[in-house]
Amino acid sequence: MERLDLSEQEWRKRLTPQQYHVLREAGTERAFSGLLTDNKAPGVYRCAGCGAVLFDSAAKFDSGSGWPSFTHPFSAEAVTEHADISHGMRRVEVRCAKCDGHLGHVFPDGPGPEGLRYCMNSVSLDFKGRSD
Repeated sequence: MERLDLSEQEWRKRLTPQQYHVLREAGTERAFSGLLTDNKAPGVYRCAGCGAVLFDSAAKFDSGSGWPSFTHPFSAEAVTEHADISHGMRRVEVRCAKCDGHLGHVFPDGPGPEGLRYCMNSVSLDFKGRSD
C-alpha cells in the first residue's frame, strides 16, 4: 500500500481538531459519543485521515463498549498493530496502514473465530454506505 506522509500543518488543515487529536496524537474520544457507534447500515468504514478502506460493516458488532467494534479489518494490509504500554496498561494499538493514523486498539475478547475486538474511535472513521 502506498503511504501518505503529510506535515503536521497539512494534517491540521485536513482534519478537525478532534480528528487530529485522535489520529495524529493517539487520543481517544469519550465512550458513546461517536456518530458511528450505533450505525448498522451496510457499507465500508474508511480512514478519516486518508480515505483508505479499513473495515466492512459485515464485521461490525455491538460490543457494548461505547466505540465502534469489528471482528476483523477489511484486509490484513489495511491496518498495522503496535505494542502500546501507555497509561499503565499493555494493549495493542491499531493504526491505518496508509497514513499511520491512530484508530484505536484490538483486544482478545471478541466474538467470531478470531476472538478479536477491534475497538475503534468513531472520529477516526468515515462511513460510506453501499447505496452511496
